[in-house]
Amino acid sequence: MERFIDFFTRNLSFGGVSLNIKLFLIFLFVFLSARFILRLFKKIVSRNFSAERQGKFKPIFGFVNYSIYSIIILLALQNMGIELTAVFAASAALLVGIGFALQTFFQDIISGVFILIDQSVHVGDIIEVDGKVGKVQDITLRTTRAVTIDNKVLIIPNHLYLTNTLYNWTENGKITRERVKVSVAYGTDVALVKQLLTDIALENKAVLKSPSPTVLFSDFGESSLDFDLMFSLNNSFKAVPVQSELRYEIYDTFSKHKIEIPFPQRVIHST
Repeated sequence: MERFIDFFTRNLSFGGVSLNIKLFLIFLFVFLSARFILRLFKKIVSRNFSAERQGKFKPIFGFVNYSIYSIIILLALQNMGIELTAVFAASAALLVGIGFALQTFFQDIISGVFILIDQSVHVGDIIEVDGKVGKVQDITLRTTRAVTIDNKVLIIPNHLYLTNTLYNWTENGKITRERVKVSVAYGTDVALVKQLLTDIALENKAVLKSPSPTVLFSDFGESSLDFDLMFSLNNSFKAVPVQSELRYEIYDTFSKHKIEIPFPQRVIHST
């Protein structure tokens, strides 16, 4: 019995570092117990989550796991006789440099946690940040991955959500209101312009019939009468191609009806 107790209280030395077998086994037990408890906690918390929501909260659980494991390892090293305070003090300058280098990294992580908790952005949403538009494919603790309309992958550091205005095009639903600006010459029959624009929008398969397209007389320009053709789509990610189709049709229709699309003109009188 004494030999058994003596074995577990023995200190082993490796390169000048002393390791107590008893403390090591306690650390191993605590680590495995924490791992089991964290997995059980994750299973209990997420048991009623949908597959999509489980995917959103997976990075948060991972962040919690790494944080707790780091604390356990630091406490274990301290109890094993490794003076962490002295190590940190000796490398203070290095830690300051690392801290500055990792400042943006931690901003990304904190922003990612906020995004996942308050649900401001979801997978499938169409967002605009810093003038860039993309459909969200994946949200992690550090970055948000989105695909642009030309099928390019857009990797957005999460800290940009704190320093820039975020436009979520689909926060209120998939249906969005889009527009095409049109100008005609002074003297044009505005009632005819309104009717033609409305018919063109209704004939496009991508444009929703309800809510119906509307035409706004937006302004009296310097050399034109300005209109906005307003229409609704159930996939705003396709807004640009639909707007292009409508412009083609507007140009052809206006040409057939002899409706002039003016361009700015300036008359210079010489003295």
